[in-house]
Amino acid sequence: MVIKVFVATSSGSIAIRKKQQEVVGFLEANKIDFKELDIAGDEDNRKWMRENVPGEKKPQNGIPLPPQIFNEEQYCGDFDSFFSAKEENIIYSFLGLAPPPGSKVTKSESQEKKEEEGEDGEEGEEGEDS
Repeated sequence: MVIKVFVATSSGSIAIRKKQQEVVGFLEANKIDFKELDIAGDEDNRKWMRENVPGEKKPQNGIPLPPQIFNEEQYCGDFDSFFSAKEENIIYSFLGLAPPPGSKVTKSESQEKKEEEGEDGEEGEEGEDS
């Protein structure tokens, strides 16, 4: 499984460049295999990324900005969800990867807490799906 990080190498936005650098730097530092795919210079990459970010994860204008992270074809998230997973120490489950051998990460407290909150939050979501 290869993690795909969609980036814009010629982005004029400093904020986007910093977010891309943080994601790529973290993956490199943790020796997580990934592939950078440029959406600025490759129309096919841009089209694929835009079509495969789930509708509920797209901004109001409908155009997701880089970085966007996938595990092969499976959408993982954007920078904000990556950052949250990193802070909660659940980055491997966020990326859809098994924790590295010898790591202390099996099922973190934050992941268990998130699952509990998900059960509580289901009541209010029923009306939204209809």
